[in-house]
Amino acid sequence: MPGNSFGVLFRITTFGESHGPSVGVIVDGCPPRIPMDENVIQEMLNRRRPGGSSASTRRKEADQAQILSGVFNGLTTGTPITILVNNKDADSSAYEPYAEIFRPGHGDITYQAKYSVRDWRGGGRASARETVGRVAAGAVARALLTRNGIGIQAYTIELGGIVAAGRDLHAVDQNPYGCPDMAAAELMEKRIQSVRKAGDTVGGIVEILAQGVPPGLGEPVFDKLDADLAKALMSIGAVKGVEIGEGFQAVRLLGSENNDPILPDGFASNRAGGILAGISNGDTILMRVAVKPIPSIAKEQQTVDVSNSPQTISIKGRHDIAAIPRINVVCESMVALVLADHLLRQEVIA
Repeated sequence: MPGNSFGVLFRITTFGESHGPSVGVIVDGCPPRIPMDENVIQEMLNRRRPGGSSASTRRKEADQAQILSGVFNGLTTGTPITILVNNKDADSSAYEPYAEIFRPGHGDITYQAKYSVRDWRGGGRASARETVGRVAAGAVARALLTRNGIGIQAYTIELGGIVAAGRDLHAVDQNPYGCPDMAAAELMEKRIQSVRKAGDTVGGIVEILAQGVPPGLGEPVFDKLDADLAKALMSIGAVKGVEIGEGFQAVRLLGSENNDPILPDGFASNRAGGILAGISNGDTILMRVAVKPIPSIAKEQQTVDVSNSPQTISIKGRHDIAAIPRINVVCESMVALVLADHLLRQEVIA
């Protein structure tokens, strides 16, 4: 079925369900002779793996990557790269009571409407577990980008209403929420603990930087770089909004305030977020995504079952309190996939 693949020249197809035997990805179009091994992929998967913060699910998955094809003697061969990750800690018993009940905020009711059948174990294909393949593919894309001097970093600027005031990027790896403000990170931890006790969940905002992107990436009209980035980020299940540069704040500015003056040595500001007319301008690409609260909550909610009979539901099981910070590396990966694809389309790869 369509909708499981992404990209034009650097193209990926993810596969697997949350409680199936495995999840993974096939990467097609990666150039040959890119240094690659399972450790490169594992480093990225470890950032997505559960258990890194108090907001994380108690499901324990090693997320051990296996490269099945496309890599030989530590180098990509130019043929399709298949990466497999086995599910080791799936417990479907907690989902059996919801096999015929639609969970509010989840894709249960829409998957049923589309396919007339669904895998109710952990959300099946609609589960965030699908992003394992994205992150594995993102590791391959990042190896290509690194050779071309491009770096990507995502960090948490808001969680549960706690807003980061600073942007100390050195602090991002120094706290469990990937926040560039240590004082805010401490408040985020307290907020998460309070929400967990209440049986609820929270959302937040992730900011993403792509630095070293050369000017000229992006295709005119429908394949604009910002359009492809927005689609990539919006394809992540928990993301409900995307901003590039000033984003929605731009509507509150005058044209004279929103334009970035162009000087002989570059742009004087970066309100455009590194993209003009859908094409990279050589400045840092700045993006933000709005991440909704996890829909699985212990509080009672009203819903219906497959017969459209009213039901009251309280979700049990092992769930995140927030998709942040585990979603941060997923955001980085989707940005990496878009940039790798457009590098190949522009034929400026090293």
